[in-house]
Amino acid sequence: MKGWLIAALLAAPLAAPLAAPLAAAAPAATAPAATAPAATAPRYSIEEIRLADSIGDSVAQMVIGAPPDQKIDDIYALWLIRGNGRIILFDSGFHRPRWFKEWTIRNYLRPDRAVALAGVKPETVTDIIVSHAHWDHMGGIDLFPRAMIWIQKEEYRYYTGPAWQPGGDHGGIDPEDVTELVRANTQGRVRWVDGDQEIFPGIHAYRGARHTYASQYLWIEGDPPFVLASDNVYLYRNLEEHKPSATFEPADYPANLAHQQHMIDLAGRMERVIPGHDALPFSRYPTQGRIATLRAP
Repeated sequence: MKGWLIAALLAAPLAAPLAAPLAAAAPAATAPAATAPAATAPRYSIEEIRLADSIGDSVAQMVIGAPPDQKIDDIYALWLIRGNGRIILFDSGFHRPRWFKEWTIRNYLRPDRAVALAGVKPETVTDIIVSHAHWDHMGGIDLFPRAMIWIQKEEYRYYTGPAWQPGGDHGGIDPEDVTELVRANTQGRVRWVDGDQEIFPGIHAYRGARHTYASQYLWIEGDPPFVLASDNVYLYRNLEEHKPSATFEPADYPANLAHQQHMIDLAGRMERVIPGHDALPFSRYPTQGRIATLRAP
């Protein structure tokens, strides 16, 4: 999730240019203008479901430039969005044994059992929007067998191909997850998101914060609006201190910061930008057990 990526970034010179294949995919340092809201956007409920706890992580691995000795207890989560006849997950969690050996994971609940706490059967999930391909965000796609999977076109292309070639970067990507993604595509259950796009009425994806090769975040219209940032923003501290989250290349830091501001503009308030691993939503919003209700039906 975090440590491998920071090690790679620290090993790379900050002034190094992007490799030629990446240059075309790198976003501009300024974020796109907000899409005009639909006149009659459907009402969606939004819940964050806590899958596990991660104890004593380094803040500097999540907030670039933070003091190296600071620690934080953070979380693993996914987001459940319901409305307009759909049951949507933003990210799908994880369950493969390898990662439990590499990370200190506590109080774990498998994603399909976690959504059951919200009254959702795995086979009734209609869609999974994948923010990025890291193991703890795409690793549960096989647990929801009927869901359509939505992923950025360039994220799919890179991690099913060039990432595994000489010179590619597949740190934090599980080969089994990629195999499941390709299998789902052969079954007709993958849809590509091409840049900034309205996936469903009132639910917009934005590509650009470059946590991975082509990660994305969601703006969900409504009263109030919310932005689900996933790991494009690890913690509220990134937003408060205007410091980047980990990115695919150090050269992507300015774009990451620009998209942080874009998220705040879309949400209207910083508190309605929901980071990928911060436990604060579970104290800021009504919470029952593992479920924080960001917006009720």
